[in-house]
Amino acid sequence: MRSIDTSRSIAISSPKNVPNEQPPADPPVAPARSALMARVGPRDTLPEMVVRRLLHAMGNRFRLHRRDLPGTPDIVLPGARKAIFVHGCFWHRHPGCPKATTPKTRREFWREKFDRNVERDRRKEVELRQAGWDVLTIWECETRDTVALEKNLRDWLASSIPKEARLPVG
Repeated sequence: MRSIDTSRSIAISSPKNVPNEQPPADPPVAPARSALMARVGPRDTLPEMVVRRLLHAMGNRFRLHRRDLPGTPDIVLPGARKAIFVHGCFWHRHPGCPKATTPKTRREFWREKFDRNVERDRRKEVELRQAGWDVLTIWECETRDTVALEKNLRDWLASSIPKEARLPVG
């Protein structure tokens, strides 16, 4: 085991009378909030599990989190060239949804973060479609009504994209 020599320290000083160009640091995040946010995972979320169970019950087999595809879709049906993103309404800003609120503190930080998320989602969906994939986004709030969700999934799975728009699977 290597030990770190803490007896030596480097003093970093800034020249006097030079204005600090850095913006003020955000206040520290409360430990309880940090623990809550750390538990939010990118996969196997409750809404995703609802969609997976429905698809499986409908007789569909799929792959999860294909990292070789743009955006790493949550659910992929490779034979049909269909990809599903299951988005949380808060993180991905579901338009018109009451869950898509903005925290009252650090509003600029959150606005920038949400804008980046929405832009990345749009960009990755475009990349998938250009590669010949059919893409469906299911919002967290849509997973509460499983009857309507199953109907939407059946309709989407029954539709197909034109053969000329598809690229070879591989």
